[in-house]
Amino acid sequence: MASKKHEYQLLELQYKLAPVYFLAPALILFSIFVIYPIFQTIWISFHEWSGFGPLKWVGIENYKTLFSDSRFYMSLKNNILWLLFMMLAPVIGLTIALFLNQQIRGMKLIKSLFFFPFVINLVVVGLVFSWFYNPDLGLLAELFKLVGLKPIPVLADENLATFGVIFAGLWPQTAYCMILYITGLTSVSPTLIEAGRIDGASGRQMLFHVILPQLRPATIIALTVTVIGALRSFDLIAIMTAGGPWGSSYVLAYHMYDEALFNFKMGYGASIAVVLFLIMTVFIYFFLKNIIKEEK
Repeated sequence: MASKKHEYQLLELQYKLAPVYFLAPALILFSIFVIYPIFQTIWISFHEWSGFGPLKWVGIENYKTLFSDSRFYMSLKNNILWLLFMMLAPVIGLTIALFLNQQIRGMKLIKSLFFFPFVINLVVVGLVFSWFYNPDLGLLAELFKLVGLKPIPVLADENLATFGVIFAGLWPQTAYCMILYITGLTSVSPTLIEAGRIDGASGRQMLFHVILPQLRPATIIALTVTVIGALRSFDLIAIMTAGGPWGSSYVLAYHMYDEALFNFKMGYGASIAVVLFLIMTVFIYFFLKNIIKEEK
């Protein structure tokens, strides 16, 4: 009897430890490559360090310098512009998804054209739009010439460069949001749609009161991913403008990269990374809060 009880206790313990066994490898890797670098970055931000030799403790001096740096505020302003304009991606993505959800002839070919931006690398997107904006040979220049206007060097204009890069970023992000909504539309209840039609609901009423409430999970993911993507924007800026002209297209991620790797100010770059991490943490918190609420 005692032997059976002992076996039962061992079996119960194995069941309790089973999730730990499966999660342990992922948790170990996550701790090494994510958690540890976060704390290391916070520690470095309180030091003056060129990336070589010993660290020199300076306390909050890097943060004092950061909040008196005009380029930091330029980067923050550009991140806000990215955030505002990238919010168009879920709206446009939803519109395209509703269009592609129609059962018409040739829709598979049309869908593949809209999927295309999602599958290509951002480096390729940056190069494509750099050629598009080229004031001598680009398609945009040719369109301007067709209507008798002088081509505009978008990426060389400090007032337009940021908007040019944002427009390039909207292209793949819209495709991503569209895919989320197309997936969400497959789970929309046809019974509720049919009930709305029987009750005489108009197309607008059907959209806002029947379809969109059922797309809430997809909307939360689309908005959160878009916000995080806008805040950590880096690839397109590095490819298209390298922060120029005269730093006008800087964002926080590129400012951090430039200060740490090119100006050899690792401590100062780390302080920018910490500020960006804190901003993103706020959005991630609300994302997780909404996800947990949806699950409940």
